[in-house]
Amino acid sequence: MPITTHWFLPTHGDGRSVVDRPHTTPTGADTPRRPDIDYLAQVAQAVEHLGFTGMLTPTGSWCQDAWITTSALLARTKRIKFLVAFRPGSLSPTLAAQLAATYQKVSEGRLLLNIVTGGESIEQQRYGDWLDHDERYARTDEFLAVLRGIFAGEPFDFDGEHYSVRGATSFEAPEPAPPLYFGGSSDAALPVAARRADVHLTWGEPPAAVGRKVQRLRELAAEEGRELRFGLRAHVITRDTSADAWGTAQRFLEQMDPADVAASQAKIAKTEAVGQRKIAELHGGVLPSSARDLEVHPGLWAGVGLLRGGAGTALVGSHAEVADLIEEYHAVGIEEFVLSGYPHLEEAYWFGEGVHPELARRGLRAATGPAAARDLTPAPH
Repeated sequence: MPITTHWFLPTHGDGRSVVDRPHTTPTGADTPRRPDIDYLAQVAQAVEHLGFTGMLTPTGSWCQDAWITTSALLARTKRIKFLVAFRPGSLSPTLAAQLAATYQKVSEGRLLLNIVTGGESIEQQRYGDWLDHDERYARTDEFLAVLRGIFAGEPFDFDGEHYSVRGATSFEAPEPAPPLYFGGSSDAALPVAARRADVHLTWGEPPAAVGRKVQRLRELAAEEGRELRFGLRAHVITRDTSADAWGTAQRFLEQMDPADVAASQAKIAKTEAVGQRKIAELHGGVLPSSARDLEVHPGLWAGVGLLRGGAGTALVGSHAEVADLIEEYHAVGIEEFVLSGYPHLEEAYWFGEGVHPELARRGLRAATGPAAARDLTPAPH
């Protein structure tokens, strides 16, 4: 299957380094690029121009609302899809179905949905959600059962522990029904993905670990009579040469304040999310002097996770080397890549103009974006 690439919409702000993150450390509070609609439109238009399929838009108290922000960007873009993240505990499944149907109507089918169950009780409690980790996944399971029932287009009845609905319906079924992207690595999360998701998203662990997770999920999905697609969420630092890419990673590392790293790791140590703990194990909370000391697999750098939660690894190297690593992930079952970089505008160009053509040359994706015409020109004999 061909590879699908998505980018990230920085609705929390943007900057030239991993330290410019307003939701992780005090250093990032004054992020250089505020997430005003004009800057976000620049990023979205660039990503569309470069041939990406969609844009993940995050959810949480540290960023703007994904539904409203991406709706505003529909008029500033033509083709790009928006992978809208939201938390099932913050709205009813019937309202979510109505939002999805309206969005598909207005956007002419440009909605993808990212279901974020929530791995942190502190964050959940900001929204008035007091369920524990496993209970949240049980609720998500019911939420998605109702959501899919409404998507079918007929009044839907459901009785569960968390939701009971009668005749649940939307003014019309979304056309098309948006694919459901879902993350989670715990024993509570994986069966929900197998039953309900279209695409399971995982953090950027080394390919062998990702492959083991993919295999387990394939087995669970087969038991449900279903098949899943699989996606990877990671950062990227790609340049014309490997030395330039690793030089950027080294600059990011040198800008990190040890006190900020310690504070970030203290927060992450309390996480309930299994996938987050696995990312933290890759770097061990240690701030080395050399970026290469955090290379946990050829071309996979764990340094981002020293400061930020969520996606904590980056694909680092020349365009060909990053394509090599993407091929490794593809070989173990990953078909979709949700990527980001610092700054999101410039790094999208590095990847779109450098790695996209390389993947096209290898037959892993169609040639798209500004380099398409050049890539399709026959080589001289």
